[in-house]
Amino acid sequence: MSRRSGVLEFAVLGLLRESPMHGYELRKRLNTSLGVFRAFSYGSLYPCLKTLVVNGWLIEESGSASQDALAAPLSGRRAKIVYRLTAAGKERFEELLSHTGPDAWEDEHFGVRFAFFGQTSRDVRMRVLEGRRSRLEERLDKMRAAMARTRERLDDYTLELQRHGMESVEREVRWLNELIESERAGRDRRDGTAGQDRTTERDEDRPPQQDQSEDADGPPRHRGGSRPDPSDDTAK
Repeated sequence: MSRRSGVLEFAVLGLLRESPMHGYELRKRLNTSLGVFRAFSYGSLYPCLKTLVVNGWLIEESGSASQDALAAPLSGRRAKIVYRLTAAGKERFEELLSHTGPDAWEDEHFGVRFAFFGQTSRDVRMRVLEGRRSRLEERLDKMRAAMARTRERLDDYTLELQRHGMESVEREVRWLNELIESERAGRDRRDGTAGQDRTTERDEDRPPQQDQSEDADGPPRHRGGSRPDPSDDTAK
């Protein structure tokens, strides 16, 4: 499977996980929600759908009864086929969603992966974001080195075009830094809250004591009920 068809498979499974759709609705969602697919045509989409059906990840269903009743007499066309995700298709999407290899942070795939971050675990999101940032930082280093070598031989417009490309990559790196810091802060808040919850649970589970020998806000009490005087040498 080519990289581009793999991206399309991932996107189709992800969109159909939200709700069943017919081909036209699916293509519209690919174009509007995932801009990377604006150049895709029905010629690319329907072979992908057929392959997913053959693999058992989708099933084809006829439209609703009301749509069927209107479609045949008024237009002479058969009712639209609706594609629905199967249980195996959901498992396949979950498997693809957990992948964090280089394809996940390449230009074409990253935007699609990011569109489904709401369904992705925090650890996977972090690995994809960090991988994307690393890839862009490598690209920046190469762009800067190339500009340094060729600056004197380039005309002003070509030089400006290269500078524009570098600035675009730098902006994305800054954006990724912000996302990564936000993910880390969210993880820290979650871990801190979990720790507080565990402490609270331990406190609630602790049986009450009739005669406590310690005060919650200070050092141990003497049996007599008064605290030692810090200035009294005998209390040291």
